[in-house]
Amino acid sequence: MAKAIMLQGTGSDVGKTVLVAGLCRAAKKRGLKVRPFKPQNMSNNAAVADIPGDSGGGEIGRAQWLQAIACGVAPTIHMNPVLLKPQTDVGAQVVVQGKVFGEARARDYQALKGRLMDAVLDSWAKVGEGADLVIVEGAGSPAEINLRSRDIANMGFATRAGVPVILVGDIDRGGVIASVAGTHLILPEEDRSMIVGYLINKFRGDVSLFEDGIKAIEKFTGWRCFGVVPWLKAAARLPSEDSVVLERLASGEKRALKIAVPVLSRIANFDDLDPLKAEPQVEVVFVPPGERLPEDAGLVVIPGSKSTIGDLLKLRENGWDRDLAAHRKRGGHIVGICGGFQMLGHIVRDPDGIEASVTETQGLGLLDVETVMEPEKTVRNVSARSVQFDLPLEGYEIHLGRTTGPDTLRPSAVINGIDDGAISADGKVLGTYMHGLFSADAFRAKFLESLGVKGGGIDYRAEVERALDEIAAELETHLDCDTIFGLAR
Repeated sequence: MAKAIMLQGTGSDVGKTVLVAGLCRAAKKRGLKVRPFKPQNMSNNAAVADIPGDSGGGEIGRAQWLQAIACGVAPTIHMNPVLLKPQTDVGAQVVVQGKVFGEARARDYQALKGRLMDAVLDSWAKVGEGADLVIVEGAGSPAEINLRSRDIANMGFATRAGVPVILVGDIDRGGVIASVAGTHLILPEEDRSMIVGYLINKFRGDVSLFEDGIKAIEKFTGWRCFGVVPWLKAAARLPSEDSVVLERLASGEKRALKIAVPVLSRIANFDDLDPLKAEPQVEVVFVPPGERLPEDAGLVVIPGSKSTIGDLLKLRENGWDRDLAAHRKRGGHIVGICGGFQMLGHIVRDPDGIEASVTETQGLGLLDVETVMEPEKTVRNVSARSVQFDLPLEGYEIHLGRTTGPDTLRPSAVINGIDDGAISADGKVLGTYMHGLFSADAFRAKFLESLGVKGGGIDYRAEVERALDEIAAELETHLDCDTIFGLAR
């Protein structure tokens, strides 16, 4: 079994995902065969990964997909054996080793965890095969001691697998000394003994001003500090994993083309917009609930959703259906991706109640199509071709449902010889089931040109690689990486 080290946080959203990706890239640059692992993830931003010994694909969190890129290896479902995809405020779809296991309410899921630990440990044994090092990412915080008895994501895993832990504190949110010292105080001795030290993340300014803070933490905990990581600007060029980041996104400077994106309550795979955000002539505005879609937007993108009918109802509550109708009347363009594509039709039916209790609702009527949800889920990586521009596309599909109707006779893409999506008669409304289409540089440039904007000149995938390299270099500068890798066991 490969040696391993684990990063756990004093709370959620402390930057573990980016730190693990950066450390993976740093280890790779040292010539180590490194792999990422996250026992349990909760996110509607999913990726398609290989299932060893199976020709199909399975779902993992996009964070582990990104970390696999940092390692220079293909992602597999064993890098994230348990994925929770929230569908309602109290329930989620449970994906185990890439496949849908079922659905569970929060209380039911806690009881289910004991059975899921077997899958976690099975994947753990497989992910380290042939590797020198595995870098593990926790979820939430080990300080959630009320959930400790059934934990599979933090100390429950670390103690079973014998993996040493580094605690990550986020200084940007304030109270980091109390967060680290408080975690030490409330952890039981068995868990506390797994922690070999801590690091401070997202520091801004003169790090010498925190020297007394480090001394204070050492006094309270006895733990060593592995370093203080500055605010990593390159992280903004990486795909985002969690919709919590959307709450902090501000509109950028005014540019030639404004693209508006309504923030759906169960928004999924919104990193589809990242390549457009990277374009110098494009301003992407994520519009939160309660705000109107901007009238000066040239394009509105309705992103993916984990709950199409539920988000369609919420979309109407926000009045975004009226905003979209007005946008269409002004001659504006609209793109719907996956669940967003389904919303563009006349009606969405879910006769078996797969997503929720509401089994049918009227769509936006912007495409002459309709959708019926079906039990079998499509999960696959695809190579495709744009029908509009006769250019290659690469991406993936993760969806339920089948969409039919007259506008599908004008497909947006051809995937493995099969038509996908639909385009309106005037060409201004486009729907597709394929995620990742804007990552294709030539297509993105041509698409923007059709909207009157100069695009291109950006190799998006190369930008992600450069961002990972920059983050790895920063971590090598500010962390004691030799000691961190040396403590792996």
